[in-house]
Amino acid sequence: MPLLDGKVVLVSGGTQGVGAGVARAAVREGAVVMQAVVRSLVERGAPGSIVNVISSSELGGQPYLAPYVAAKAGLAGLTRNAAYAHRFDRIRINGVDIGWTDTEGEDATQREFHGADDSWREQAARTLPMGRLGRVDEIAELIVFLLSDRSGVVTGSVLDWDQIVFGAHD
Repeated sequence: MPLLDGKVVLVSGGTQGVGAGVARAAVREGAVVMQAVVRSLVERGAPGSIVNVISSSELGGQPYLAPYVAAKAGLAGLTRNAAYAHRFDRIRINGVDIGWTDTEGEDATQREFHGADDSWREQAARTLPMGRLGRVDEIAELIVFLLSDRSGVVTGSVLDWDQIVFGAHD
């Protein structure tokens, strides 16, 4: 039986990059991906699960990304607030703060805004503890797990999915 058989899920940012990968993985696992999920679940009295794709930048991002950082920090707060508001509706709402990930969008950003060439991934890998950027399929698997019943009663959590240990300093 698929992990998400018959589940209704909402994937924020589901049109590109990590969000699109998560949406594809969720559908592959039997989920119905749709908007206005909370309203639908509440109206039907049905339990459900939502995972918001956030960003580790919400914890303190690059100065030139201030609007992005503010939006992601807001989404993290909304995730926790909505989880609290809908906990007795049996709607679990969590988020994942993703770190630097190899996506088409990241490739375009590196080239357009940072003047990167074809070797940017290899150069970046040398600076990262695990020796590579994250992959969409890895994040998608975590999110599908959080959407499934196998993640139990977890709600209101924003998980760090990154190679950086936030708050630690050398």
